[in-house]
Amino acid sequence: MENGKIDYNALTGDDLLDFVNNELFPYLKKFKQDISSNTIEYQIGEIFSELKNKVASGYSLREIIEIIDGMRFRTHAEQLEMSHLYEGKIKNMGNAGRNGGEYYTPRPLIKTIVKVVAPKIGETVYDGAVGSAGFLVEAFDYLKNSKQLSTKDVEILQKKTFYGKEKASLAYIIGIMNMILHGVEAPNIIHTNTLAENLSDIQEKDRHNVVLANPPFGGKERAEVQQNFSIKTGETASLFLQHFIKILKAGGKAGIVIKNTFLSNADNATIAIRRLLL
Repeated sequence: MENGKIDYNALTGDDLLDFVNNELFPYLKKFKQDISSNTIEYQIGEIFSELKNKVASGYSLREIIEIIDGMRFRTHAEQLEMSHLYEGKIKNMGNAGRNGGEYYTPRPLIKTIVKVVAPKIGETVYDGAVGSAGFLVEAFDYLKNSKQLSTKDVEILQKKTFYGKEKASLAYIIGIMNMILHGVEAPNIIHTNTLAENLSDIQEKDRHNVVLANPPFGGKERAEVQQNFSIKTGETASLFLQHFIKILKAGGKAGIVIKNTFLSNADNATIAIRRLLL
């Protein structure tokens, strides 16, 4: 301490932990309350509302801070490198059988689906099972390279194009961070259970031009959740498919990953889709 002021750069041990846990994290969390949702500051507040510091040693935390402080994120190339490293870590989590595997879809598959669906600037792109936001990230990369962007195009891509929902807290944080690192500073991603929304509550204003998703399958939903759907089943993939059909605008396009045993035959699929569109 010098002249009554604390030198936070010199903090170590318990003092550093106390500062991070009781001053820094609460300060960053407040961004969510004080700033518009269409800003990167708000998204930082969202992230720190979900996070807790899990580094128990203040000395280890100081070493981590010094390593990160030595990294550069100023140029586009440096930010791109960081985004690739971040996604690489998510992929490695999945390969190791950890949580990341629930949220990561192989990038070559995503690229192919986005290219086939071919979204356009001015259309809204939606993923109701965001995970690591791989589909939204790839759609952003596809759109920003699709033409010479005007200032208006950039604003549309930043604030009025990408929408999503995610139930799991870890995936929600991973998805927002992935979007920010790839250049979308204010993604419209909501922390909520998509399947808790009743199909009859979806209005025209809620619908989107493009749906891109890899929803979880093989799970089982409770009976009360099934009441939100016209075709009642515990299979999560079936419920998500109903949601996606309902939330897609007339004439819209969808690229959705489902398992090849999802429906036993084409007749059942046709009947199901017709019932949902009525």
